[in-house]
Amino acid sequence: MNFGGAYRGKRVWLTGDTGFKGSWLAFWLRRLGAEVLGIGLDPETPDGPFVRAELDKWIRHEAADIRDGERMAALAREFRPDAVFHLAAQALVRRSYAEPVETFDVNVRGAAHVLEALRLAGRPCAAVVVTSDKCYENREEDYAYREDDPMGGHDPYSASKGCEELVAASYRSAFFAPGGKIHLATARAGNVIGPGDWAADRIVPDAVRAFRAGQPLRVRHPRAVRPWQHVLEPLGGYLRLGQALLEEGEAVAEGWNFGPDPASARTVGELADLFCGAWGAGAAWRGDPDPAHPHEAHLLQLAIGKAAARLGWRPRWDFETTVRRTAAGYRAMLAAPDAEAVRRFMDAEIAAYEPGS
Repeated sequence: MNFGGAYRGKRVWLTGDTGFKGSWLAFWLRRLGAEVLGIGLDPETPDGPFVRAELDKWIRHEAADIRDGERMAALAREFRPDAVFHLAAQALVRRSYAEPVETFDVNVRGAAHVLEALRLAGRPCAAVVVTSDKCYENREEDYAYREDDPMGGHDPYSASKGCEELVAASYRSAFFAPGGKIHLATARAGNVIGPGDWAADRIVPDAVRAFRAGQPLRVRHPRAVRPWQHVLEPLGGYLRLGQALLEEGEAVAEGWNFGPDPASARTVGELADLFCGAWGAGAAWRGDPDPAHPHEAHLLQLAIGKAAARLGWRPRWDFETTVRRTAAGYRAMLAAPDAEAVRRFMDAEIAAYEPGS
């Protein structure tokens, strides 16, 4: 899967390169022959892919905060990107309850600074702003949200992602008008899991930490339904969307969902059951029905027909494959003796995901 060679030799600016999804995307872009400038805060853990794979030796990395408007403008002006993937964010729902202002500051003002940097640079480029499936006004109904459904958000994180969508739409309408140089799209993914995620208050990293400590996983909302997908699924969607922006321009400059097959919308309890089985001996979970837990959506689904029909993108791995490969991937990365072994694993995982594998 080389995306038509769209990224070979291209300058690609990636924000959030030290994060879970950002690390995988940085590696994939480098694998596709792109010249990558990654920016991000210092990695939160030495166990993540950015550190373990020593990605700072594979791409150009700059430690930077997207809320620093002058720095963003200078980087865009100096690097002259052909494509931009904006992933940097405060990405945790529960953290947003503890740090609501910080969440809005990073996700809304930070996104605006990145887009403003592109506007000031004034060069042709394709820009993909990654938001979240939680950007939609969730009515807790058995309904898969479509790209033209209204934005909303009960918690600060979800609301900040709805706001980020509005910021992107405003820049697209006000500054990146049809016939202009910059083509901007937004991408909304489901609940992403995969090897290398160590964020707090996410079920799979919490499970691995618990199992390694000889403890059961504590599950807050076992009956909540989520659109689970392997990390390579939305990243492949972002790359396909970026390719389409480079090749078709304004025709695809809009919002896009990249979720799993509807059959992969399963309960948290089902995920916990399958992950425990895939992990092996000693893995177990129990409910943690503490009424002090903050509100989290009970039901969330994404409609992906638009991406299938217009971009030719479809998810490749079902729920069972996703969970089993995630468990095996954590074990492989934890056992890898050095950075080269981690990179070999990441390369093999992407190769296994590609069509025909």
